[in-house]
Amino acid sequence: MDMALEVITLPVTDIDRAKAFYQDKVGFHVDIDTEVMPGARVVQLTPPGSGCSIALADGIPIPTGTPQPGTYHGLQLVVADAKAAYEELTARGLEVSEPVQYAPQDGGTFMHFTDPDGNGWAIQEFRERATKPLHKLMTDLAEQTP
Repeated sequence: MDMALEVITLPVTDIDRAKAFYQDKVGFHVDIDTEVMPGARVVQLTPPGSGCSIALADGIPIPTGTPQPGTYHGLQLVVADAKAAYEELTARGLEVSEPVQYAPQDGGTFMHFTDPDGNGWAIQEFRERATKPLHKLMTDLAEQTP
């Protein structure tokens, strides 16, 4: 059985403020912004080049429990060039930490930011993604699998 992580529901206090933040400052694409049933709105945003999106929701029951805004930490984006990403994100007005190299190997450099509610993100530099984007690797793998 194949399974794909495609959407993470992110708890926020103000959907419009969060939508503007992720669209304008982080650069996510707005996939949908709709009322899915009376009184229930979903905004889905996807990072460029990603196969996984975030969903901002209001009025949607979550049978397993309701997460609180600002409690998500460890969400991670991957970029091929941390310095270029830092320059682009700060130019958009995002308050992001400068890249720090924790280890010399590819994948050892990180920077961090939080959204307006305090949900925490890491951005990892993985230079290999410049020549081997994950979505392309997954497509190639799927084509090879009988």
